[in-house]
Amino acid sequence: MGVEEGLADDYTQDGTVDLKGNPVRRSKRGGWRACCFIVVYEVFERMAFYGISSNLLIYLTNRLHQGTVTAANNVTNWVGAVWMTPVLGAYVADAYLGRFWTFIVASIIYLSGMSLLTMAVSLPTLRPPPCAQPTSGHCERASTLQLAVYFGALYILALGTGGTKPNISTIGADQFDDFHPKEKKQKLSFFNWWMFSIFFGTLFANIILVYIQDNIGWTLGYGLPTLGLAVSIGIFVAGIPFYRHKVPAGSPFTRMAKVLVAAVKKRKLPLPREAKELYELDLEEYTKKRKFRMEATPSLSFLNKASVKTGSTHPWRLCTVTEVEETKQMIRMIPILFATFVPSIMLAQVNTLFIKQGTTLDRKIGKFNIPPASLSGFVTVSLLISVVLYDRVFVKIMRKFTKNPRGITLLQRMGIGIVLHMLIMVVCSLVERHRLAVAREHGVVQSGGQVPLSIFILLPQFILMGTADAFMEVSKIEFFYDQAPESMKSLGTSYSTTAIGTGNFLSSFLLSTVSDLTSRHGRKGWILNNLNASHLDYYYGFFAILNFLNFIFFLVVSRYYVYKAEVSDSIRLLTEELKEKTPSKESNNPH
Repeated sequence: MGVEEGLADDYTQDGTVDLKGNPVRRSKRGGWRACCFIVVYEVFERMAFYGISSNLLIYLTNRLHQGTVTAANNVTNWVGAVWMTPVLGAYVADAYLGRFWTFIVASIIYLSGMSLLTMAVSLPTLRPPPCAQPTSGHCERASTLQLAVYFGALYILALGTGGTKPNISTIGADQFDDFHPKEKKQKLSFFNWWMFSIFFGTLFANIILVYIQDNIGWTLGYGLPTLGLAVSIGIFVAGIPFYRHKVPAGSPFTRMAKVLVAAVKKRKLPLPREAKELYELDLEEYTKKRKFRMEATPSLSFLNKASVKTGSTHPWRLCTVTEVEETKQMIRMIPILFATFVPSIMLAQVNTLFIKQGTTLDRKIGKFNIPPASLSGFVTVSLLISVVLYDRVFVKIMRKFTKNPRGITLLQRMGIGIVLHMLIMVVCSLVERHRLAVAREHGVVQSGGQVPLSIFILLPQFILMGTADAFMEVSKIEFFYDQAPESMKSLGTSYSTTAIGTGNFLSSFLLSTVSDLTSRHGRKGWILNNLNASHLDYYYGFFAILNFLNFIFFLVVSRYYVYKAEVSDSIRLLTEELKEKTPSKESNNPH
């Protein structure tokens, strides 16, 4: 009898199965045994991705001979696509293929794009001839075929990452059973190692791969990331016998669409006086499926009409109260999502204008030439240090005053990030003004020659960007995940990627618009191919004002935002941890 009970306890309780759909035993699959493969995969994959993206602007300007505005927009448009396609990847995984098979198919597409990209930079016929002064405007431009092959490869790569990015982290999280106390704690440790793998892969790309591309050659510089991606996929495949899998549960987009359609169809019907008269399943139904039931709320009351009983049980005419409340919660977060677009625009400058500034400065340390894109590594290092200091020092200090397990609320943390972005743009404007003054002093304005200033004068803006990310980007991911309903966590996470993608597209729009408006009526314009004759300081000043206006908007929308009623697992764990450390004190509601 005891043996049978022990065997029953060994089976996972969260519904995970093997690839054949059979229940799995925790002693045979999942846990750290499986996650080791996934964490190592992420190191190589991030190295591959940032090996391409970090130095993309330099390749477009120096090898494809594109102008500053065109190249910067091509970078931000591509990065925007990279961060928007995960929404499609998550939908396919949730509604059709499941996370594992979506990941496998997307990995093949991803590797195909990387291979084609390596071929595009290696074959002389697929790139224009070299040019000694690519910023002069007299170099031979890339042909339509050459551009089609290169950008075709980039967007095939973007489509591939759309299927891998949203699924690999959730595959990792699926290896731990939330209904098993020990594995639930191990999941928190997994995410720490997950972030470390991203940092390590990114840092390697920004320092080693970027140096190889600038000083040895683009063939090797692209070939190594492609090889790294192939190795990472091989490592993931090697772990297949150990993975647990979750069955596709349907797309949250479909559930939300049903609520909206049902509410519109019944828009003329009155709402009942009592919320209990609205349609809802018995609590036992949710308990059996290990799901959460939500109570009706008066906000966005129009959507409550989706739960008004009319005799029809068609899913597009009648929705449960829980389905309605889940939809409401996702809608409530949209104003906060809008407020994150401007910080994402600022983040887009790191791999575009920041790097372009670096190409105009003295990059030598002895005989060593620093690749401008390597300065992006300081963003990564600054982010890592800032996150540690925030967690170990700032949170502990603030807990004493706020009694909040997080130190401050997620929205307050976002607000600090927005203020830091405003400060960054002020610093950028002042540094650029100084660079232009030195360029005029040494007579290199018209020639576009090197300005006799060390590239390290740009360090403050890179380091501050990492610090701002520790507040804005980390809290943004946590906020949208934490505030999303339990059954829509993947959609909540996609809000974060959507913000970055939209920010990059908006960056392209602003750069083109400002460049066009400021060059009318015979004026030179703020952003030219020759940065020494440009006014990037004005453009950064414009960004500082934009951040200020966004901060006012953020204060308004956050003032009226109501945190979701139920307390999520992450907050509950933090609260319990705080109580253990300070047993004599009671912690207040974190919201």
